[in-house]
Amino acid sequence: MTATNAADFLEHIDTVGPLVIQVTGRIAITSKQGVRPNKTIVGVGDAEITGGGLDFYRSYNVIVRNIDFTDAEDDAINVGQNSHHIWIDHNRFSGAVDGSVDIVRGADYVTVSWNHFDHADKSMLIGHSDGSASTDVGRLKVSVHHNFFDNSRQRHPRVRFGEPVHVYNNYFLGNALYGVASTENAGVLVEGNYFRDVPHPMWSASGYADSGPGRAVQRHNVYVGSGTPETNGTVVEPRTYYPYTLDPAADVPTLVLAGAGTGRI
Repeated sequence: MTATNAADFLEHIDTVGPLVIQVTGRIAITSKQGVRPNKTIVGVGDAEITGGGLDFYRSYNVIVRNIDFTDAEDDAINVGQNSHHIWIDHNRFSGAVDGSVDIVRGADYVTVSWNHFDHADKSMLIGHSDGSASTDVGRLKVSVHHNFFDNSRQRHPRVRFGEPVHVYNNYFLGNALYGVASTENAGVLVEGNYFRDVPHPMWSASGYADSGPGRAVQRHNVYVGSGTPETNGTVVEPRTYYPYTLDPAADVPTLVLAGAGTGRI
């Protein structure tokens, strides 16, 4: 199905059953709109969703690709309430009032890949509250790779409880507050990334804000004009769940600038 306006788009994402939804043009929505399971939402040409965002409530088997998300009044994408097997790929995020991508409330098996977080404030939250251990421990397994965190301020990601959260081959550029924060005993592997002009690449042992310490392992990263990463403890190896090939960290800026964001698939 093709969506060229808000009415059609909202009808399609609320349809029961598998559906491929091709988004064209600029679609203005409000608030966060629910996406039912088994949907592929893909932008064709210069597709844009503005003003609102997508909400996953007990949803699964969903792909979101090649869409420019702008000026969301809350979150641009919220993956929550035990949603699982969600792939967010080759999008651009800018201007969200709250999070660009939040993965919360027992969500699991989520991949965020090849996206451009363009001067975002709160890029990515994994685990919404220090009090959510009962729903989040043992879940929030997330892969974050080949994204461009382009002068975005914080949460790349900020993690509570999740393990393993695998942050690899991303380009961090000019992130004013911090790069990655592991808190509340989360387990985060930060691997093969390129950090340029990031004063605080990683928080873990000292916690962050009001959240207690998390665990974080770093390896094979490049730090240019950046501070010293804070590491702590050990983390479950992502290879327990999937095989992967790591690109050399020195090549990451070139690879990510050429491939991340919309119009690159």
